[in-house]
Amino acid sequence: MGKVNGFQRLWAAALACTIGLVISASALAHEVRPALVQITQTAPGDYLVTWKQPVVGDMAVRLAPHLSSGVLDRTATTEEITSAFRIRTWKIANGKPLDGQVLTIEGLKETVTDVLVRITPSGGNEINTVLHPSDPAFRISLSGPAGLAVPAYLRLGVEHILTGFDHLMFVLGLLLLIGTRWRIIKAVTAFTVAHSMTLALAALGIVRFPTAVIEALVALSIVFVASELLNENDTLTRRKPWLIAFVFGLLHGLAFAGALSNIGLPPHATPMALFLFNVGVEIGQLAFILAAVAVIVALRTIRKQLSFDTSAFARLAPAYAIGGCAAYWLIERVIAALA
Repeated sequence: MGKVNGFQRLWAAALACTIGLVISASALAHEVRPALVQITQTAPGDYLVTWKQPVVGDMAVRLAPHLSSGVLDRTATTEEITSAFRIRTWKIANGKPLDGQVLTIEGLKETVTDVLVRITPSGGNEINTVLHPSDPAFRISLSGPAGLAVPAYLRLGVEHILTGFDHLMFVLGLLLLIGTRWRIIKAVTAFTVAHSMTLALAALGIVRFPTAVIEALVALSIVFVASELLNENDTLTRRKPWLIAFVFGLLHGLAFAGALSNIGLPPHATPMALFLFNVGVEIGQLAFILAAVAVIVALRTIRKQLSFDTSAFARLAPAYAIGGCAAYWLIERVIAALA
């Protein structure tokens, strides 16, 4: 009886975790898309400010940009809403010079998203930086270091993958399917090569696919991996996981590109920004895999000390948790694509 009760408690905990993941991951899958503040200066007191904020349908996290001079507190000059962004612009004439002003993003502390800041001074070099929830303000210094800030796109790539639940669940599914043996290195390498290719092609505008369709296909790829975790037959996925990782990596690369193509790459540093973002994605992915392997090894040690058999639970619970979230995303994204 003790063994049965212990097993039932484990399943109840797994069900509760799955429900919690489905509820929370839906919002995170969209909220982590970065926003953009672009300031183009034509004269010391004349500049155009563009604010691009991610939206899902008609819903958006409450965010608002502010300059310390107060010029962005007035009604925007133009405003439009696309399928992915709410875009507002302010045309400032004879205002306070940009140099020395503080840019603040109201509401950023309550989110998990980032804001890319791009400033193009008149007759100067472009300035790029990223604002994070932990530091939502930036003092503009046109006389300071200019050009592409190396950590900006690198950090953006790291944080994009580490807060992208859908991509992480696909990688976790591969890890659980293949195990911690050397074959996972081959599969992850294939996944990396594939999404690096399509990330570059899509971010540079060479290939174009509807974002909503790509996101739905990414969710479908996770459903597929979850179903393979439940299938104990000798399938192609189990024989050649690197091939499946490569094919689906092409899709995930197109999804990664959405984080850059929608907000735009810096015109004068596109190759470097793309490279840094991709390196950041790989660093984040490697960190996640190392952490996941450590957790798996620790859980295996704990399981050996339990008085009841948990082999079925260890095989089925992760598959249902991953599959449950992915199925929710799939339905949600298919509806969005059809709309």
